[in-house]
Amino acid sequence: MPVGNEGGSDLCLFIEPLAEDYWMKPGEAFTVGPESDNVDVWFETFVSKDRITVWLYENGDPARIVLDYAVVDADGTRLECGHQRPLGQRFSAAGPVME
Repeated sequence: MPVGNEGGSDLCLFIEPLAEDYWMKPGEAFTVGPESDNVDVWFETFVSKDRITVWLYENGDPARIVLDYAVVDADGTRLECGHQRPLGQRFSAAGPVME
């Protein structure tokens, strides 16, 4: 699933249920997908002003959460949790707290 930031400020791609955050600069795009090609993943996506939250489910079943996934940039480089996280970024149970 491609995700892009067409806004004018940083955007957080937040992957649940492990609360992993990947930050996109304006104009950047990432791709989220399962590690295995043998998994039929359905994505549930929630959008707010400064965050996109994504859940990955096997066959669309919310009881079967896909935990083995990868986030890659436009060059195909696998990104680590916290990629480009702004200094001093805080989190709450609901995700990153944007100031």
